[in-house]
Amino acid sequence: MQHFKTSFGRLASVAAFATTLSASAAWAEELVLSSWLPPQHPVVTGVIEPWAAQVAEVTDGRVTVRILPRPMGPPPAHFDLAADGDADIVYGLHSFTRDNRFLRSGIGQFSFLGDNAVATSQAYWNVYTETLDAAAEHEGTHLLSLWVHGPGMFHNNQRAIETAADFEGLKIRVPGGYISEMIEALGATTQFMGPGDVFERLSTGVIDGVTFPVEALRAFNLGPHLTNTMTVPGGLYNTSWFMVMNEDKWADLSAQDQAAINEISGAALAGIAGEVWNAADAGGLEAANEAGVVIAPANDAVLAVITDYAASAEAAWAEELDAQGFDGAAALEDMRAQAAQ
Repeated sequence: MQHFKTSFGRLASVAAFATTLSASAAWAEELVLSSWLPPQHPVVTGVIEPWAAQVAEVTDGRVTVRILPRPMGPPPAHFDLAADGDADIVYGLHSFTRDNRFLRSGIGQFSFLGDNAVATSQAYWNVYTETLDAAAEHEGTHLLSLWVHGPGMFHNNQRAIETAADFEGLKIRVPGGYISEMIEALGATTQFMGPGDVFERLSTGVIDGVTFPVEALRAFNLGPHLTNTMTVPGGLYNTSWFMVMNEDKWADLSAQDQAAINEISGAALAGIAGEVWNAADAGGLEAANEAGVVIAPANDAVLAVITDYAASAEAAWAEELDAQGFDGAAALEDMRAQAAQ
């Protein structure tokens, strides 16, 4: 009889637990996330998908995230998709938005920021949010996280870059922003495009090269169509990434769930994204070696030209920030110092 009571008690507990889960699922707030990178890309598998699973875990199933199998629009449209309420959550590059609304985010795009994506991403989150009021530049959304990729490089299939003149005439894919202006100033012809279009245009000769971190050689199978990669200490450039939620959707969540989601986002997610980029760069380096791509650092002459351009661009950016009441030069110095730790 005692055995029957014990078994019955266990069954009752299981039934109660199942009922609780069922009730939670019935009342769950499902958030829709539009993802534009290929499903197998490291950012999707290593950052977006694990974060979505964590949201359900830390909210005890009260909030879930459904990642769409296809994006709701092209990559440059994604911030506005969230701000306008068409998507609940999105990620993207600030440089994809062609207007100047994300001026202060440019701190995450300059040359020589850092070689470790974890330290640089966390420094970017810290300085952009605490010093440059990142939240105000993401109007219409709740800012979930920010990060940068590994050091940006210059890849092409025409020649090694031994002098500044070697940039001239090359047709190069760029992601917008600072690096686009630099490559154009160096004499190359720039073509703005999202990463999903790069393989076809590179493999068919529409472009001669790309600006990417080395991870792209594996992630987008670019290695067989490149011959030379030029590296720069701290990166030729970087790109600043955002992850945001529609502000009305965010406001609909309970304070408890908001706190739980913030805990797994922000600096914590920036660090995870950095770890993913570091690992992806290691894989991209293997792909480059397998494809026989010659990887070489910029020589002193080329590095001097890049340094001059970077100094001029940083000064112009800082002057624009001064007009907004921010000390851009000090913020950039702080970010580099944090990234070097």
